[in-house]
Amino acid sequence: MIFDDEYFMRQALREAQLAYEADEVPVGAVVVWDNKIISRGHNQVEQLNDSTAHAEMIALTAAFNGIGSKYLPDATLYVTVEPCLMCSGAIYWAKLNRIVYGAADAKNGYSRITGENSPFHPRAELVTGILADECAALMKSFFASKRK
Repeated sequence: MIFDDEYFMRQALREAQLAYEADEVPVGAVVVWDNKIISRGHNQVEQLNDSTAHAEMIALTAAFNGIGSKYLPDATLYVTVEPCLMCSGAIYWAKLNRIVYGAADAKNGYSRITGENSPFHPRAELVTGILADECAALMKSFFASKRK
């Protein structure tokens, strides 16, 4: 089995599907260290009645607790949708090595505020557009079901 960006984004999509099934905005995330998933998360805003319970925040907190550190300098975060500004701040402070996301989010993504300026740690590599169509389709399906 090949463990590449597409493989790990599919794992994040599985998390997003769990959010969808729980009637949460379908965003999923996984944190990978040494080619292994060390944590997973999906949106739980409604379930926890907590506007900060985004997939990224949950996955990061689980990763910090799992490795016993407040920094993740050798880790990669895979998230199905462009992080919001709040999550981008958390990602910055986590000092992640790589951030990989699928679909852009023109309404709530960090780039709406920062433009071309990256809000992530200066050493972080940013990769965008991995399985973007699949990630966007899940979001579109979710919001279309809400408009019925």
